[in-house]
Amino acid sequence: MKVLLINGSPHKNGTTHAALEECRRTIEAEGVEAEIFWVGAEPIRGCMGCAVCAKGETGRCRFQDSVNACLDKVDEADGIIVGTPTHYAGASGAITSFMDRLCYRQENLRGMPAAAVAVARRGGAVTAFNQLTNYFSIMGMPMVPSCYWNIVYGLVPEDIREDKEGLAIMRTLGRNMVWMLRCIEAGRQAGYDYPKGEGFVMTNFVR
Repeated sequence: MKVLLINGSPHKNGTTHAALEECRRTIEAEGVEAEIFWVGAEPIRGCMGCAVCAKGETGRCRFQDSVNACLDKVDEADGIIVGTPTHYAGASGAITSFMDRLCYRQENLRGMPAAAVAVARRGGAVTAFNQLTNYFSIMGMPMVPSCYWNIVYGLVPEDIREDKEGLAIMRTLGRNMVWMLRCIEAGRQAGYDYPKGEGFVMTNFVR
């Protein structure tokens, strides 16, 4: 089993990384492999809805950047955790464009446990957290809870280490992710897998 943690901050070793690192250590302490993937500091193109990733043989985006590199990692993962700093009471622009493209017609994400993490200096983190969970809902990904909203506070990594409640939330999230992965695996062994959907059905309300 493997959990992929995605760092959606432009700062590789900033506060978002510090929060995800606490979660990663807990996951590995529970006997499951975990890796943090950084989206990078380069501009990330938004999704054009061209459907090349859905129609092509590779299932990859036409734009060659960190999204395709992450999709290779997703293929090897059993669960994902996406972290973002809070920018203007929302997720970062980079992780928003990143997730728009990562999730576009990616059927392999369905049934994969997922969780969001938001980091803020002071306010706006709840809406950033909620924004990320919308991706999981539309993709049919079971959302892994913690003991509170998955939010950690701090301006610099050293502040994150002082947020005792936030770090406890990260550790609980890590343990809950491992628990859900093992429950899913036990279900598969007993003959119960994630239900197959009805395919992509669209209804346009304006005719």
